[in-house]
Amino acid sequence: MTISSILSKAEHDKELSKQELNTLFQVPLFSPEYGLLLAAARKKSAEASQGQAEVHAQIGVNIAPCPMSCRFCAFSQSNQVFTESVVFPPEYIIEQAQQFEHDGANAVYLMCTADFSFEQFLEISEQVKQALKNDTVLVANIGDFTNKQAGQLRDIGFSGIYHAVRMGEGRDTKIPVEKRLETMQYAREHGLFIGTCLEPVGPEHTVEELVEKTLITRDVEPVYSGCARRIALEGTPLSTYGMISEARMAQLVAVVRLALPLNIPGNCTHEPTILGGVAGANVLWAEMGSNPRDNEKETEKKRGRTVHECRIMLEEAEWNVLNGPSQFYHPTLFERAVTP
Repeated sequence: MTISSILSKAEHDKELSKQELNTLFQVPLFSPEYGLLLAAARKKSAEASQGQAEVHAQIGVNIAPCPMSCRFCAFSQSNQVFTESVVFPPEYIIEQAQQFEHDGANAVYLMCTADFSFEQFLEISEQVKQALKNDTVLVANIGDFTNKQAGQLRDIGFSGIYHAVRMGEGRDTKIPVEKRLETMQYAREHGLFIGTCLEPVGPEHTVEELVEKTLITRDVEPVYSGCARRIALEGTPLSTYGMISEARMAQLVAVVRLALPLNIPGNCTHEPTILGGVAGANVLWAEMGSNPRDNEKETEKKRGRTVHECRIMLEEAEWNVLNGPSQFYHPTLFERAVTP
């Protein structure tokens, strides 16, 4: 099939095959087909979301040398970027959450390391939930959990989770792919929306693995997918491979959008870029607190973007940015976006 015929198939919401995705991932950068690819993804993304984009905002609640030892992560025990454990005071976390809410974030995420106490996370989350407006969307970005714990997250007021089967999962991490998928299934069973993406992508990852992980993001029926590149953080072993360019990232963002059906409204790029928005990304993240891609304890002082900066990027990419609670993590989308 030609590139044009594959793009036409995707625009008409027909499922792309492994071979077709393989072809799109190998389109040469800056070729005429590259431009067509980004344009097709942007068109499909706008159709899926009725032209709306969102800014989601994440707060890292702790720092710890995590025993999962993911080779790309600042929190990895084996990487020794951070060697001491720190839990930010609830007052700090609440202040940051309220700041995000005030600045117009459409959803607020709470993130912790994989080994962080689930009970302590619930305690912090309950305080944050009580301090925010009733309709503020709260999302959990935490380690794997049980079926019972999925219900506890829902009961405390979370609308969904962010979870992914990462590039190199089980090879560059100590977490089996099956465990990641099991957690997402538990979330679905308890009515929690799932956000995911193809991440963290580095130059060494093969097209075959890009296709494999893209299909996983499609199969879990999320409310958004997308792509995030790996940051070459000093002190992490995978940093020796360097980073993919923003131009390549835009291509990956576009392919993932075309791979997913129209009933999945969101498409993300991380870290935030205008070019990602041009390629169809309609979700960007602001960040405060800890960050697995940063060696600064408070990422707002270094890598983390503000809500305002993310809104400007989306507007520069000609998106209409939603005002109010996230429509991607909205209960009325559950039946169309997620199979119970």
